[in-house]
Amino acid sequence: QVQLVESGGGLVQAGGSLRVSCAASGRAWYAMGWFRQAPGKERDFVAVITRSGPSTYYADSVKGRFTISRDNAKNTVYLQMNSLKPEDTAVYYCAAGGSFYTSASGVNYWGKGTPVTVSS
Repeated sequence: QVQLVESGGGLVQAGGSLRVSCAASGRAWYAMGWFRQAPGKERDFVAVITRSGPSTYYADSVKGRFTISRDNAKNTVYLQMNSLKPEDTAVYYCAAGGSFYTSASGVNYWGKGTPVTVSS
């Protein structure tokens, strides 16, 4: 059974750091990454990393502040978030795909999400 289980969300002050993790089970995915959804807004792409290479791609809004990485042996992807801003507040969803993606249409499987709140 395929599962994506996120962890590491929480409350942090502006300027702080947080790391969220996503452990995949059931199969290995070529592309793993993160989307986020703020209250009343659409789910937006954040970052993605490929299994081989690896190659990474970031949304402009997080470039230079967030770093995505993965441990293929553990089938786990991480998102290190630094210099957090109140506008980063959202539920962060792990996303897995059989090919590279930068939009939700390329995602094959979603996690249930982990909330991140950045206070000002």
